[in-house]
Amino acid sequence: MERHFNTKEELRAYLNFHSSEKSVGFVPTMGALHQGHISLLKRAFAENDLVVSSIFVNPTQFNNQEDLINYPSTLENDLKLIREISKDIVVFTPSVQEMYQENVQSKNYDFEGIDLHLEGLDRPGHFDGVGTIVEELLRIVSPDKAYFGEKDFQQLLIVKSLVKQLQLPIEIISCPIVRESNGLAMSSRNSRLTETQRDRAVFIYDSLVLAIELAKNHSPQQLKELIENRFAKEGDFDLKYFEIACVDNFIPVTEFIKNKHYRFLIAVVFHDVRLIDNIGYTHLEIN
Repeated sequence: MERHFNTKEELRAYLNFHSSEKSVGFVPTMGALHQGHISLLKRAFAENDLVVSSIFVNPTQFNNQEDLINYPSTLENDLKLIREISKDIVVFTPSVQEMYQENVQSKNYDFEGIDLHLEGLDRPGHFDGVGTIVEELLRIVSPDKAYFGEKDFQQLLIVKSLVKQLQLPIEIISCPIVRESNGLAMSSRNSRLTETQRDRAVFIYDSLVLAIELAKNHSPQQLKELIENRFAKEGDFDLKYFEIACVDNFIPVTEFIKNKHYRFLIAVVFHDVRLIDNIGYTHLEIN
């Protein structure tokens, strides 16, 4: 039976017929699948009766047209990887026209301030684009659970805020970052780097690890200065931000509080490829 659909109507018809009294898991992607995506799909497959995955490069979340044009597309290989997990996974690959009709524009959202920092500040309109397509996909699929990776940590919080505000009965499952053997966070954008550049890009993760080691004896501002200086000495990295945010409200912090949970987040442009990463930190000592 065919489980690959290109239109909302076909997908809805299939789900209406097959999802009755079944738990549905959903994994939205922009394709160019890697082991990070595979881990989401495998978890969804283990935890639900039926799994849907979408492959759609959403134009409204790109504020840089060149970035959109250069975003990797490997649909045939993506479908192969999904089928290797299970032939029962339902795949949705709509066109831009199918998702937006003639109006390729974002809605405007209030994300409770989560969007005012980091990616939101560096990429204006990005999260409105994310919210627009995620809302549409969630309404089409109506899953019980939707799976998102923690590499895009701010996006994860945006999606949780969206679901809460829209009062959608969907559980958002956050899944750990999957890394290359050298520590580099897996990303579809990594495919645009040479093997040598990938090895060099580990500098980003190493900087996060260093920041964690130094956090016991340094303030957030001191850490920011140390990391910014570290990148300033490396001519091939353009540091967009290094920030420390409280997990509770995602507001950048000026001091650490004992037993509070934080996220160290970083964005870097390396050989014209934008890479992001983050790492969790719990402050166990008072400065």
